[in-house]
Amino acid sequence: MSSGSPAKTPAGVFFQRHLPLFLDYLSAEKGLALNTLEAYRSDLAGFGRFLASSRTDPEGVTRRDIVAFLGARRADGMSPRTLARVTSALRGLYGFLSAEKVLEADPTADLTNARRWAMLPKVLSPEDVTRLLDAPDVATPRGLRNRALFEVLYACGLRVSELVSLPLSAARRDARMIVVRGKGDKERLVPLNESSKQAMADYLAAAEAGRDPKDAPKSAAKPSKWLFPSFGESGHLTRQHFARDLKDLAVAAGLPARAISPHVLRHAFASHLLHNGADLRIVQTLLGHTDISTTQIYTHVVEERLKSLVRDLHPLAEGKT
Repeated sequence: MSSGSPAKTPAGVFFQRHLPLFLDYLSAEKGLALNTLEAYRSDLAGFGRFLASSRTDPEGVTRRDIVAFLGARRADGMSPRTLARVTSALRGLYGFLSAEKVLEADPTADLTNARRWAMLPKVLSPEDVTRLLDAPDVATPRGLRNRALFEVLYACGLRVSELVSLPLSAARRDARMIVVRGKGDKERLVPLNESSKQAMADYLAAAEAGRDPKDAPKSAAKPSKWLFPSFGESGHLTRQHFARDLKDLAVAAGLPARAISPHVLRHAFASHLLHNGADLRIVQTLLGHTDISTTQIYTHVVEERLKSLVRDLHPLAEGKT
């Protein structure tokens, strides 16, 4: 190193050099899913552009620089949940670079995670869920498919990526459980209820009845291995396609489209179970959360139920003295 001030590393070069190594580490050591890795890549690339625009040396980043970036994103309208993810991505990157001795100090060491910015998940009422489940036109094949998708999502609390990539074997008539391949390629068993089993059976029966083998191209002679097949590159319905259909049917059900997403139905699954007395650890297992702290965003449901129990059952509760 020459005397005087060390030369600054351009932000673009810095992130091209270190970001792939960090993402490889997250994939190999932490088992993060591809969708999460791509989100982190996008978040950190945005931070790199922020540093480049302010001509900040990425090797000399301070806590103040990071707070300024997060503040700017929040001012731009970034949601609290996304802001919390960006914070996690930054803490992960700089913690990794510090551990690898690329940087002498971690500027995020005392940066408080946003605790999801005190953002409780939106929750549909059971009545709203029923309206949504009844919205598809089951006189059409597409309606039967959407009804099956909604029933399985709400009955099992799946992530949307897990739902659209379910194998055909998940719809076996004698199946009481389905095997779900979740984040980090980890598998878990989730029980099926009768309503979701019937919805899948009706959907597959209609699909089979509408299929004419003599009209099918030779390349399509072999049936798809996916429960919800598509002609796209993945071979199955995409998350984006399903999310669009869900919002359209929310409008048909008289619900605000902006308040409905696949993740909202997953939240409804967890919240309704807890409200009816399910154990938080059981819900953690069903959702596929590795860490109980992730499931604890639902503790407001448990707290309300406990208050209700004390009010109704305690011998010294109001009205019982």
